[in-house]
Amino acid sequence: MLKSVPIIRIYSLCLLLAVSFLFSGCQTKPSNPNEYSADIIIYGGTSAAVTAAVEAVQSGKTVLVVSPDTHLGGLSSGGLGYTDTGNKSTIGGLSREFYHRVWLHYNDSAAWKWQKHSEYGDKGQGTVAMDGENRTMWIFEPNVAEQVFEEFIAENKITVLRDEWLDRTSGVIVENEKIESIKTLSGKIFSGKMFIDATYEGDLMAAAGVSFHVGREACSVYSETWNGVQADARHHGHYFKDKIDPYKIPGKSESGLLYGISPEPIAANCTDDNKIQAYCFRLCMSNHPDNRVPFAKPANYDSTKYELLARVFDAGWREWFDKFDIIPNRKTDTNNHGPFSMDFIGMNYDYPEATYERRKEIIKEHEDYQKGLLYFVANDPRVPKEIQEEMQTWGLAKDEFQDNENWSRQLYIRESRRMIGVHVTTENDVLAKSEVPSPVGMGSYAMDSHNIQRYVTSGGFVQNEGDVGVHPDEPYSISFGSIIPKKEECANLLVPVCVSSSHIAYGSIRMEPVFMILGQSAALAASMAIDNDQAVQDVDYNTLREKLLMKGQILDKTQLKP
Repeated sequence: MLKSVPIIRIYSLCLLLAVSFLFSGCQTKPSNPNEYSADIIIYGGTSAAVTAAVEAVQSGKTVLVVSPDTHLGGLSSGGLGYTDTGNKSTIGGLSREFYHRVWLHYNDSAAWKWQKHSEYGDKGQGTVAMDGENRTMWIFEPNVAEQVFEEFIAENKITVLRDEWLDRTSGVIVENEKIESIKTLSGKIFSGKMFIDATYEGDLMAAAGVSFHVGREACSVYSETWNGVQADARHHGHYFKDKIDPYKIPGKSESGLLYGISPEPIAANCTDDNKIQAYCFRLCMSNHPDNRVPFAKPANYDSTKYELLARVFDAGWREWFDKFDIIPNRKTDTNNHGPFSMDFIGMNYDYPEATYERRKEIIKEHEDYQKGLLYFVANDPRVPKEIQEEMQTWGLAKDEFQDNENWSRQLYIRESRRMIGVHVTTENDVLAKSEVPSPVGMGSYAMDSHNIQRYVTSGGFVQNEGDVGVHPDEPYSISFGSIIPKKEECANLLVPVCVSSSHIAYGSIRMEPVFMILGQSAALAASMAIDNDQAVQDVDYNTLREKLLMKGQILDKTQLKP
């Protein structure tokens, strides 16, 4: 016997069927599985990308991280564990939270696998590793940094699409000065209301048609002293203090120059050029016998590439180990030091705007150079015995970068494209010679440029140029205008890494804690622009400032500890 059905239930059922039919009728074909959308699309896998994503979620926005990198964290998880902090009181918000979580990790005895915590020297060269009073730790292993970044992602339930590379030719759709969508080489399309370029290269920024600069500006452009060619600067000691012959056969110019020396004459000081400071890999080494991989001889090894270093050793130089900066568990963050070291000077000029294929070649050339350098110092008979014997006690850390033959996955892109945005940060901002408008973070590190070229002096000897290190007397603010493009160029893009800055000012801004600070500030500004349905350039700064302060960001000197 059929049960009676109430009329209202019959009506509801009919309405549901009708709606279902109508809905299914609209779906004549399945939606494209390669199309994604979110309030905020972040392109990049750097530390800035992670903090931006976390802030976006915590501001109530949907977010997608489109990362060309498989491993998150950029340089912070790629070997740069000896953090360039400057004045630590300028570091707030999620950036400080990152270093707090590192501190928590090393407070666990299980973190000390290769040495006891008590055996670790708690101070580096002016950097306190563990700051118990402020519950932060500034020196760490690469795998620890990556673990913290992945915890950020997991805790905030952030979707990350990895190994996704922007189609730089036709993958950015811009309409009415706004990015509508981006497409990756795999065919995935990402639509959003706001976009953040958190890459070291600024590929999204450039593909969107935003103005940028590559290389050094002349001093006259922004009324600076330390921009352009700086042949007389000798700030870090990374120059040839002895008269070293540059020719293959000493004294015979007709024999040709040694590898890596440019035949181009040096330009006048303050002259502009398209050259950029040298790149290198920050190497994580170990001298623990059970966690050390000996330096292997590269397949394309050529000892003549290191003849210049042999001559430096012959001249008495013995500072080879001075930048083997010690991090926990008997490891190093090994950086460049001296006249001939880890920096592959002059071999990266085309990197910023190169194709992906050419960039891979440049990265491989840097890897081959440094691997050959390590092998040379550990094995070549021209290396002083005391240097070589100690070098043979070191090797790559076996428990780091295990899916990449223990070699860092991230080349140190110290400088690439730099946006020309609403406000250009210059040395005048850094050195407190001008007032910084609408600050969204602070910096404090020296204006630090590594060497840019290696040339022959008028006296016939080899020399490096570009090594500048000018310290500000006090921390400085970074303008909101330096992370946003001009409104007429793009109204929904923020750029917290390839910021609007002159070459020499970028030498100070380009520190990982600052990138994390600016990543968070960029995401908060993007969220406000979405809430108010406005261009990011129209975000009310006073409201943004109030929200940033609530998030723990440090914006100006009034917040600093005395």
